[in-house]
Amino acid sequence: MSQKKRRRYPQEFKLEALELLRTSDKSAAQIERELGITQGMLVKWRDRYQVKQTKGQAQLEPSDLESAQTEIRQLRRKLAIAEQERDILKKAVSIFSQMER
Repeated sequence: MSQKKRRRYPQEFKLEALELLRTSDKSAAQIERELGITQGMLVKWRDRYQVKQTKGQAQLEPSDLESAQTEIRQLRRKLAIAEQERDILKKAVSIFSQMER
C-alpha cells in the first residue's frame, strides 16, 4: 500500500489564494481549479486563517474559532491527565487504608 503524502503550501501561496478569493468574482471551486489545489481547500483556509496586516505585510494567523478549538483540545488533554492522576491517588488511598486495618 502506498500512502499519499500531504502537499504543503507556503504561507505566501495561501495568502495570495485567499486574497484572490476575497477580491475576485470567481467562485472558490473555480479558483481552486485554476490554482490546482484540492477541492474545498480554499474554503478550509478561509475558515482556518485570518489575514493580519503587520508593518505593511500580510500574515496568516489562526482564526478566532481555530484558536478556541486548539485551546479546548489542550484543556481537554490537561483534564484527562488530571483525572488519571486523581484516579491513581484514589486507588493509592484505598490500598493504604486497607493496609492499616
